[in-house]
Amino acid sequence: MATIKDVAKYADVSVATVSRYLNKKGYLSKEAEKAVAGAIKALNYKPNSVARSLYHKNSKMIGLIIPDISNPFFPELARAVEDVALTYGYTVVTCNTDDDVEKEKRYIEALKQKYVDGLILATNELTADDYKSYQLPLVMLDRSIGDEIPSVRSDNYKGAKQATQLLINRGSQFIAHIRGPKRVQTAEDRYYGFKQAVEENNMAHIVIESGFDLESAKQIMQKTLSEYPMIDGIFASSDVMAAGAMKAAKSLSLNIPNDIQLIGFDGIPLGEMLIPSLSTVAQPIYKMGALSARLLIKQIEKQLVERYHYNLETTLLERETLRSEQNE
Repeated sequence: MATIKDVAKYADVSVATVSRYLNKKGYLSKEAEKAVAGAIKALNYKPNSVARSLYHKNSKMIGLIIPDISNPFFPELARAVEDVALTYGYTVVTCNTDDDVEKEKRYIEALKQKYVDGLILATNELTADDYKSYQLPLVMLDRSIGDEIPSVRSDNYKGAKQATQLLINRGSQFIAHIRGPKRVQTAEDRYYGFKQAVEENNMAHIVIESGFDLESAKQIMQKTLSEYPMIDGIFASSDVMAAGAMKAAKSLSLNIPNDIQLIGFDGIPLGEMLIPSLSTVAQPIYKMGALSARLLIKQIEKQLVERYHYNLETTLLERETLRSEQNE
């Protein structure tokens, strides 16, 4: 593999001249520029990206911090971030924290040592001050943590309220909400949307907390349905949790949607694969990821950022876990 010294020798110039050419800094005559370009092509020279990062204090890399790679929602976000970043010449490094604050800190420190240009955070284990202390361009994705850090998310409150209202409109009399962990803002927003709908309609309801995973949701829903057999509607804070609730209902020989109706949240492809297919509040997942990447790159490249916070509309997808309208 050719080195910068090989290029300098081939072009009959100094190493410093080749360095100026590569880094686009300092004077370079037309003759020297042509000679170096020819040498690089002839030798198929590839600049050392690590060395260039040290020189420029940047790397054309973006860090994407997510809480759970096994949740299908996050790989969809990551795909959009990567697609957009690549069009602007950036590489995305994805880090999975498993909701572990120490793991998140270690990842961010490691990314900083690699001169990562900015971070997209789909976690909120740390405080806003913690994140700002890293002195990097930041975007919160599917989260919000104060006014000073740009964010991209969907309207979780409104989507949850609409989903709960739809269960009520289709005849549910006692509705359970499987909410996500209280420290997660998206789970909080969905809980408040649910709460607003049931209180406005004076509906019997119960709220239970679960992790954003299938097994936790299944276990707690089995227990809850056994203790409250009158439950005839479930609003789950994610599609994965809704899949767990479906397994719980089926284990108790409950028919969906005749005995119990169900709506999830996210709109991941898994919902259509389930039998019956899952009704859900669909987030514009790809748009969220793409928008967050553009918002971060604008900051990195010191372009004008016209808007710092995005709260995108959701869409109700009515599928087979809801009773038909004529049964309202």
